[in-house]
Amino acid sequence: MADQTYQPTRVAVVGAGNVGATFAYSLLLSGLASEIVLIDSNQAKAEGEAMDLNHAMPLTQPTRIWAGGYQDCAGAAITVIAAGVAQQPGESRLSLVNSNISVFRKIIPEIVRYNPTGLLLIATNPVDILTYASWKLSGVPANRVIGSGTVLDTARFRYLLSLKAGVDPRSVHAFIIGEHGDSEVPVWSLANIAGMTLRDFCETNGKDFSPEMLKNIYQETRDAAAQIIHRKGATYYAVASGLLRIAEAILRDQGTVLSVSTLIENYYDIQDVYLSLPCVVGRKGVEHFLRLDLDPEESRDLQKSAGILKGLIEQLTL
Repeated sequence: MADQTYQPTRVAVVGAGNVGATFAYSLLLSGLASEIVLIDSNQAKAEGEAMDLNHAMPLTQPTRIWAGGYQDCAGAAITVIAAGVAQQPGESRLSLVNSNISVFRKIIPEIVRYNPTGLLLIATNPVDILTYASWKLSGVPANRVIGSGTVLDTARFRYLLSLKAGVDPRSVHAFIIGEHGDSEVPVWSLANIAGMTLRDFCETNGKDFSPEMLKNIYQETRDAAAQIIHRKGATYYAVASGLLRIAEAILRDQGTVLSVSTLIENYYDIQDVYLSLPCVVGRKGVEHFLRLDLDPEESRDLQKSAGILKGLIEQLTL
């Protein structure tokens, strides 16, 4: 007799644009979810993406995929939110605040109306502000409202460092923290390869560790989205991969350390703001963030980044 208590693992994706659709495709390939529902204000777009994904199923993983409504968020382990106005060439992430806050005022209450116990994973920019807003608008505990944060920035940072070091990007351990945006902070003091500080690794192996090299890598990391948007109009492959990695940590309860955006309290005098620090992520969401021992310059830069975000949050009525 079938187990009557079985509940298939459902992931809801709100926003079937480039990021949402690419994430759904990555999720299908991964086999992590038994059910994927796509929700979009453009119902025909959601239906078309669901059809396309279903046609890949005989070649990938058995998964139930459909275009639905907010009622289909019910029972979802995670609702990924990628809805909103996209960043345009020459536009900063922070300039999107007003447009996307109005979108979130409509969608967040609908999601939690049908699913008050699931996790919210926010990808829409400016992600730190919108994740804070989602927390306030939803009434969901902060540990279950997570922003994709600097997971993508950290991946870009590790990739660029790996090119200079001549090693696999997965062997580079380094983080970007703070805002997912122009004030993001590279943690040079704790970056390492095989337990060696980045400076020691470079000096031992004859690699450049000049201030100019460090500055260039940081600028390439910070400005990567603008460069990609200028060339192809949008970024979505890498951010979808980051979302999938977060989803995997949650669904498999892995306790993975990821630089997601979470509520920060009592850290270097930072209070009541969402920004990215390395966090332990599992089935309950963010278990806790790691209190890195930053050098004085890094701590000042993080406080500055938090101040920029805090200033914008204080302008919102939530």
